[in-house]
Amino acid sequence: MKAMVLRKVGERLAYEARPVPCPGNGELLIHVEACAVCRTDLHVVDGELPDIRVPIVPGHEVVGIVDAVGPGVSSGLIGSRVGIGWLGRACGHCSYCAGGHENLCDEPTFTGYTRDGGFATHMLADAAFAFPLDGFSDAIATAPLMCAGLIGWRSLQIAGPAHRIGLYGFGAAAHIVAQICRWQGRDVYAFTRSGDAPAQALARSLGACWVGSSDEMPPEPLDAAIIFAPVGALVPVALKAVRKGGRVVCGGIHMSDIPQFPYRLLWQERQLLSVANLTRQDGLDFLAIAPRAGIRTTTKTYRLEQANEALDDLRDGRLQGAAVLVP
Repeated sequence: MKAMVLRKVGERLAYEARPVPCPGNGELLIHVEACAVCRTDLHVVDGELPDIRVPIVPGHEVVGIVDAVGPGVSSGLIGSRVGIGWLGRACGHCSYCAGGHENLCDEPTFTGYTRDGGFATHMLADAAFAFPLDGFSDAIATAPLMCAGLIGWRSLQIAGPAHRIGLYGFGAAAHIVAQICRWQGRDVYAFTRSGDAPAQALARSLGACWVGSSDEMPPEPLDAAIIFAPVGALVPVALKAVRKGGRVVCGGIHMSDIPQFPYRLLWQERQLLSVANLTRQDGLDFLAIAPRAGIRTTTKTYRLEQANEALDDLRDGRLQGAAVLVP
């Protein structure tokens, strides 16, 4: 039996067949049903992250069925639906893991970056870092929850109990976070690329109380802002938009350089924070809330062999919501 995979071997992904792997100790063999495409996958393919292992199979928003288990894993998991996210493994013994911050682990493994991911028909995953998804019946709709949803949730938690919250870059993560915010009774201010009418229409349809371009100021100061667009120039813009004591959270793993800005934008106890990865508890908390909040993802599906096309559409801003690869 062969697995079809897309591996980064140059500047593009190459589609190829290889034997289906056998799961090792503590591992699952997953038959991939759907894998959403994240901007971090784009950073991997474009070589913008450090120390990329090449060749590598990208993809870390995976939903699939457990086909086989390795030693140390209960056979009862075979046939169950699971989700795989960015954090593929944490060491469990460094000071960060011991302190409940496995997202900051000193020796982590990342799906689709330092271990092969879900741009494939089959993949291996650490059983301890697989999320149970037996209550989620639609694999395509669920796939974006595994990173856009999870990192969006952690970003929202770090933003704190802000009532007026700005979302810069209204893509896969923001369109999920906006729904959580509205469910929680917050006011959402959506910032998009200038002239991006489809993204602005999506934001309005999801209940944003104000929609504008990223170079506009909101009609009143924000309590907090989350930057999902990988654009460092948005940091001083967002700091200018939040009130005294407000927070600006950078929700991406990669961002262009932040330009120099005057200290007065940070003064008056404004805070600038970043989000790094997520913990398994973040995932469990979010996946428990998502059905209650009535989260509905906006997706565009592509065949697995169309992954380069999906990445191009993401790179060029042609997507609303999330791209999802279906083997």
